[in-house]
Amino acid sequence: MISDIQQNAATRMDKSIEALKHEFDKIRTGRAHPSLLDQISVPYYGNESTLSQVANIAVEDARTLTVTPWEKNMVSVIEKAILKSDLGLNPATNGMVIRIPLPALTEERRRNLVKIVKNEAENGRVSIRNIRRDANTEIKDALKDKKISEDEARGAEEKIQKLTDQYVKEVEKLLETKEADLMSI
Repeated sequence: MISDIQQNAATRMDKSIEALKHEFDKIRTGRAHPSLLDQISVPYYGNESTLSQVANIAVEDARTLTVTPWEKNMVSVIEKAILKSDLGLNPATNGMVIRIPLPALTEERRRNLVKIVKNEAENGRVSIRNIRRDANTEIKDALKDKKISEDEARGAEEKIQKLTDQYVKEVEKLLETKEADLMSI
């Protein structure tokens, strides 16, 4: 019973960390990375598809991405989708290849990105604390229903707190790494 609650909490906290990493990947650090284009979707035969499903995305150099569509007629559609996205990128088409130069980040933009990253980290911490609250509620319900003793409940709550502390430290570590990444030139 208690181990199930702890296992469930750990699994959910893992998912929160993965979600935070995914959010951090969307925030660019000045270096070209294919995941920058993950949230861009394009119309493809009547359905919205992600860019990676209709084209090959590669890193040409530290500041340039290349997008090579599988089909010739997708070049202009992909170019428009990139222009419409809120990433502030200006693609340049050369036949079948779309080159996307990434502009250098200004100091002001870096500081704004750090604020965004800190906000995302705080959302991650809140998510982990909510999971802790849910687990503690389950433990209290089990105690109320006399399925576990008070000592078992207290021990379980302490384990949940240690688990929470461990995951919050991981969030801090991810935040520190991303912040250093953003502020490096």
